[in-house]
Amino acid sequence: MEVFLVVAVLLSTQDFIGAEPKLKCPSRCDVSKCPSPSCPSGYVPDRCNCCLVCASGEGDACGRKDDVPCGDGLECKHPAGKRLSKGVCQCKMGHKVCGSDGKTYGNVCQLKAVSRKSLQQGLPAITQVQKGPCESSIGPSHPNSPRYKFNFIADVVEKIAPAVVHIELFLRHPLFGRNVPLSSGSGFIMSETGLIVTNAHVVSSTTPVSGRQQLKVQMQNGDVYEATIKDIDKKSDIATIKVNPQKKLPVLLLGHSADLRPGEFVVAIGSPFALQNTVTTGIVSTAQRDGKELGIRDSDMDYIQTDAIINYGNSGGPLVNLDGEVIGINTLKVAAGISFAIPSDRITRFLNESLDKQSKEVRTVKKRFIGIRMLTITQALVEELKQQNPDFPDVSSGIYVHEVVPNSPAQKGGIKDGIFCGELGEFISFEELTMKYSIDPNPDLSS
Repeated sequence: MEVFLVVAVLLSTQDFIGAEPKLKCPSRCDVSKCPSPSCPSGYVPDRCNCCLVCASGEGDACGRKDDVPCGDGLECKHPAGKRLSKGVCQCKMGHKVCGSDGKTYGNVCQLKAVSRKSLQQGLPAITQVQKGPCESSIGPSHPNSPRYKFNFIADVVEKIAPAVVHIELFLRHPLFGRNVPLSSGSGFIMSETGLIVTNAHVVSSTTPVSGRQQLKVQMQNGDVYEATIKDIDKKSDIATIKVNPQKKLPVLLLGHSADLRPGEFVVAIGSPFALQNTVTTGIVSTAQRDGKELGIRDSDMDYIQTDAIINYGNSGGPLVNLDGEVIGINTLKVAAGISFAIPSDRITRFLNESLDKQSKEVRTVKKRFIGIRMLTITQALVEELKQQNPDFPDVSSGIYVHEVVPNSPAQKGGIKDGIFCGELGEFISFEELTMKYSIDPNPDLSS
């Protein structure tokens, strides 16, 4: 019996020693150390929700504790009755599809994987033309049909729609505790990390209200995020808001509104009356309609005039050219067939000014004068000081005051030569020392 117990203990000890230690998540996420994966099956957050890693592709293992989730359009299929056992990632849609490159794919997941690879190589995306193989089509969806060749508006919409969002501004009622809608509109995503451009009047109330305001952003795929205002210019009616997604978001690029020509085709997309991704088309009537002609007294901007219909809720949405580039923000409707948009060149200027303003705020540092000459505590310095003064404490870090400048804030505060910061009372950091015994060399004397 004793022999059996000893053997059991040894075996369990070996199992423990041979077990791989579990990786701990870092206390602080450093995204600069995240890899830049090239993933045909899309991206998912890692175990620590810090970096984006490649999702499992079709045919990869899934379902177990350490398996990476299946990618976009895939689901984990388990053996019958074995939910927690090893599964395999399979496409939710099993039928064949025809791609815009004229090739037949086994399913839509295979098409998406090839399309992602094509985009990573700088080539055009491959889209689904129809269900079923390409050879079976003789109708209008075939790549050689006029409907496929000349539906350029549909191509633009397919390209831009995923990056257009619906925005709602709510007021949290202080008495009833429920959300009261204040305004709604549209916007478009400018960065993969969640920067969104919209109209200022969409994200701010025109009348004073009491209570906490909340911004809700809904993506085309149904994902909903809370947003915060990053910057706003009510005169130009432009604002940026920020969401914090767990994955990379689709984005739109800004074009040059100065290159617009009267008669050029444009597409407006937004969420009028909360009807997401409503599309209207038209042409550019003029790219230089003075704001004062529209009755905007303090306007210093020329607007883009178009006959594309812009309704309530379209505000903040993009006006794009046939290349899918944003050339304006839908902002104003005067009458049927007469609508206006803020030019993209003005948006670019606003974004640059906003970036400069944030950079200056980061760079603004208060310089303070203490009035001491100091040395950083090192082991060698401590040994040298102990030779001069055997009672010098055993310290491994801190500041040694070598000399105090006469009539300085440090001298007035009672700091003397030959002490270190631990002798000022309890140990304090250099930042605390600076705040306590310093003055601003450039005080504001205006008040």
